[in-house]
Amino acid sequence: MAQGSVMAQTPPQTQPLKLVALGDSLSAGYMLPANAAFPAVLEQALRQKGIAVEIANAGVSGDTAQGGLDRLDWSVPDGTDGVILELGANDALRGFDPAATEKALDEIITRLKARGIKVLLAGMYAPRNLGPDYAGRFDGLFKALAEKHDLVFYPFFLDGIAGERALNQADLLHPTAEGVRVVVERILPTVERFLETLRAKS
Repeated sequence: MAQGSVMAQTPPQTQPLKLVALGDSLSAGYMLPANAAFPAVLEQALRQKGIAVEIANAGVSGDTAQGGLDRLDWSVPDGTDGVILELGANDALRGFDPAATEKALDEIITRLKARGIKVLLAGMYAPRNLGPDYAGRFDGLFKALAEKHDLVFYPFFLDGIAGERALNQADLLHPTAEGVRVVVERILPTVERFLETLRAKS
């Protein structure tokens, strides 16, 4: 009896949740030290809140949605609990057909779901110089995918820093270390909500 009651009081397993940030240079941390890249800063912010999590950086500078699909299996290893999917910015910069971007992202999400891996989808907005028709089609594809697959959705990954000269590098495309901190601060509540869905799964 005594043994049983001791066992009943054993704290639950505190294995860290394993996430992968599957993205492009915005996740990779273009021109930044590894500890200033989005996945590392996000992991630190979550750990400061007492949330045990490990976030692998699977960001590849210049990658497109199709590029992410092509490397999906080795970028997201078995045992991954969730993926923060941040792809599409390079598709827009190159003027790719939004339908092709949507198709590749749809396939990534479908394949991850088939492996029992949940997805947080981070949206992107197209550069406005591509015109309202293109921007409307591109911007809308992320929300459509989130609704189709019932995903936790963060509408704009660069919210709070887009166009802010002080928070971006000289190219005005990639955040500085301070810019990454702002991105993490803005997305943090959505990530916490995502982590709750992972715990519910387990």
